[in-house]
Amino acid sequence: MQKKIIRGLVSLVVGILVVMQFFPPERTNPQVDPRSNFIAVAQPPQEVSAVIWRTCRDCHTNDTVWPAYSRVWPASWLIVSDVREGRAKLNFSEWRGITAEMTRLRMTRVCNEVTKGDMPPAYYRPLHPEARLNIEDVRALCSWPKE
Repeated sequence: MQKKIIRGLVSLVVGILVVMQFFPPERTNPQVDPRSNFIAVAQPPQEVSAVIWRTCRDCHTNDTVWPAYSRVWPASWLIVSDVREGRAKLNFSEWRGITAEMTRLRMTRVCNEVTKGDMPPAYYRPLHPEARLNIEDVRALCSWPKE
């Protein structure tokens, strides 16, 4: 009897996993105007833009590279949610109208996040070793713009 219940539960879970594959979340990359992005508007030094592009692009721009596992439930829902949240908090693709003072404030926040080790998130780093920040990367992000 107990084996029947366990088999039934396992079948139910497998069935749910299969059905969820047919209802993927929408993975979007909105149109990008290269004249409106962080690099074009704020004109940071090359080392700053390189670090941002390498480590922040997937969650904080409209140029997300969606990995193969972003098509598989439940990872698909988690990844799409993270990207939406990341873009809502800070989107380097949408910098038009951001003043020098606002850029300084945003980069101060970026500096605080990377210095504390909160960005990129710990769960993101194992599958994205290119996003790991070394001391030079943190120094570059925290040194610009100067007040």
